[in-house]
Amino acid sequence: MPEEPATDETVRLAFEKQASACSSLGSPFTARLCALAAERLTATSPVGEKTLSWRGDPSPGGDSVPLRLVGALHALVLSGADCVLAAVYPPASASDDDLWAAIDNACRTHSPFILDRLKSAPQTNEVRRSAALLPGFLTISSLFHKPLMLSEVGASAGLNLQWDHYDYRLGDRTWTLQPSPVLIAPEWRGLPPPDVPLHVESRAGCDLNPLNPASSDDVLRLLSYIWADQQDRLERTRFALSIAAANRQIVEKADAVDWLERRLQPVHEGHAHVIYHTIAWQYLPKASQEKGEALIAAAGARATANAPLARLQMEADDQKHNGAALTLQIWPSGERHPIGRADFHGRWVEWTGWPGLH
Repeated sequence: MPEEPATDETVRLAFEKQASACSSLGSPFTARLCALAAERLTATSPVGEKTLSWRGDPSPGGDSVPLRLVGALHALVLSGADCVLAAVYPPASASDDDLWAAIDNACRTHSPFILDRLKSAPQTNEVRRSAALLPGFLTISSLFHKPLMLSEVGASAGLNLQWDHYDYRLGDRTWTLQPSPVLIAPEWRGLPPPDVPLHVESRAGCDLNPLNPASSDDVLRLLSYIWADQQDRLERTRFALSIAAANRQIVEKADAVDWLERRLQPVHEGHAHVIYHTIAWQYLPKASQEKGEALIAAAGARATANAPLARLQMEADDQKHNGAALTLQIWPSGERHPIGRADFHGRWVEWTGWPGLH
């Protein structure tokens, strides 16, 4: 059965909630845009009609309708398709009336493009999350002293598969394998990460809707979901996309559980196989999560000291107000520990580390 349309009030509340979230995540412009939409969006345009009668859950925790609209508008600016809208976007400043007039005009002038973009969920690939992943990989390397085989679930354009191609400043510690135009320097809290050699033998990722870093259309889509007043995120992502394109990083289009079943089947002697994901597992249906957990547990039962398995996660938990939880589980022992927390956009990392490993 088709889903019932949401009420006008429910949709406006979704925009208000998104405004609050954007404000807390350091994007006052996007917060302002969402607040204006909550107050002023009407059903007099095709875009307004579609949005205000959304079929499904329009909230940030559901279909993320506000970010679908925000991304579509930003794409018009980035592509140069709407100079009127671009004139009121950062770094320019404009009154609420002028900003909304430009948005309303865009919704009418570019309604086919925006309506098409509204069909797709927002897709991001936050490069700064690699600052939370790197100390996890260093921990795995410290525990096993073996080259790593990487398998990322929900890899999008594969930017966090390329984490070893970036420069890092983690508190007082720097880490780099080669000079990189991508510098990731979060606010670092807690212990320093392990200082050990690390080598990536191979890497692969899957996504239901992977983006190709060598495709101009896919690059535009990915950049459009980065908030327009966060220029540092835009620049960092552009550089990371160029690295992924140069390295011909391709993410496989596949269901996460089907892909995991294939990836976990062989035993890789002399390597540490690392399954990892960042803010992705929560979006899998419950049945898929359960099957995925069972597959990983079964692979863990087959792991040996010479072919260990690890699972590194950065996912939301019941402390969402304090970022995402970082956890690590290793096999053959099955030992599992929280190793820190991180901001959802990687602005800060709070590192506690693996017990006894300093």
